[in-house]
Amino acid sequence: MRTCLVAVVLGLLTMAALAQRQRFRFGLEGATEGRASSLPAQGEFHFIRVEYTDLPEFHRGYGFGSRNGTGDGWWLVDWPDSDEHFSLGVQRLTRIETGAPLHMRLTDDRLFDHPWLYATQTGWWNLSEQEIARLREYLLRGGFLVTDDFWGEDWGWFQRTMERVLPGMPITDIAQTDLVMHVAYDIEEKDRTFIPGTRHLWRGPGGIIVRQPPGTTPAWRAIHDERNRMLVAVNYNTDVGDAWEYADSPYYPEPMTALAYRYGVNYLIYAMTH
Repeated sequence: MRTCLVAVVLGLLTMAALAQRQRFRFGLEGATEGRASSLPAQGEFHFIRVEYTDLPEFHRGYGFGSRNGTGDGWWLVDWPDSDEHFSLGVQRLTRIETGAPLHMRLTDDRLFDHPWLYATQTGWWNLSEQEIARLREYLLRGGFLVTDDFWGEDWGWFQRTMERVLPGMPITDIAQTDLVMHVAYDIEEKDRTFIPGTRHLWRGPGGIIVRQPPGTTPAWRAIHDERNRMLVAVNYNTDVGDAWEYADSPYYPEPMTALAYRYGVNYLIYAMTH
């Protein structure tokens, strides 16, 4: 009996090792994302994820949120773990009363109750004229938008969309002296580094290897109004959302998660004080 038990245990360990090897073969997709948080329904800050319709040529109907009947589309990438993990980080790292994350379209009237929005995959969003007008109103009335996880040639569509939202307001690199780089944490020039998605992580002989996509350079950009108030933070050629999503995964590089939280908290404190 003992021999059989040992054989079974060894078999299970072998299966687990093979599964682990398969996981690393194509990056770290499928790594544990942790359990859902138990944040309160009400708070000073709610992570607000922007819902949008995809450009037709990029909509693949992946059904990211189908398990909760949320729908599908690229706006759901990293949801809900990224939102919940960042919200828990805000709760632990600041004195802000943090409530449960929410998601809504730009036409939702609740939008104006929240100072901070997050939108992912914004190289593929397809905003209607009504959504363009509402986002413009939101930003000019004091709101703040963080855009994240879009790459390469997606820049052109994103830039054209923002020109519709905020005509005459250029997208520029964030200066090292900008207050958003120092409002809570001091983010140095050396910290303008590539934050990988799990698809960019591979197992090598000495541990995890980060493979940045060829031809991409991370950029931290922004749109400011005429008073030099930042309205939009632009995380380009980098994936802050994945660093939040896998914050509790032993496979994701801890320094990158720590950096992603510093950026996120700075954005949030700036949004709530400007």
